[in-house]
Amino acid sequence: MTGKYTHKKGIVYLNQYHVIFCPKYRRKVLIGDIENDLREIFNEVAEENDVEIKAMEIMPDHVHLFVSFDPRQHIHKIIQQFKGRSSRKLREKYPNLKSRIPSLWTRSYFCCTVGHISEDVIIKYIEEQNHV
Repeated sequence: MTGKYTHKKGIVYLNQYHVIFCPKYRRKVLIGDIENDLREIFNEVAEENDVEIKAMEIMPDHVHLFVSFDPRQHIHKIIQQFKGRSSRKLREKYPNLKSRIPSLWTRSYFCCTVGHISEDVIIKYIEEQNHV
């Protein structure tokens, strides 16, 4: 196996996701100090939950995260941690966020698994197993 995989007791994995979520009403509020604080909060949450942030881009009206974590954790719970902690802390620190939008984040998000081999390679590998 290559160095791309994480080895832990009882499990070897490459579990990566591209995640996108937006502020409520897609308001362009993730700027300046809010953006900087959001970045710090996301890094805190990642460290506490043993999540590696491989890439992060904070746009004024949405966030892109490329994360990797132990597959025994649930992606939905991890996203809840990022959104919940950041909403609570940012709305406490920046009261204008409370007056402009009823909650910081929409309920929805996009997530997609990311691997280092293609879907076609996996299908071909599985199909060839019966012929070995």
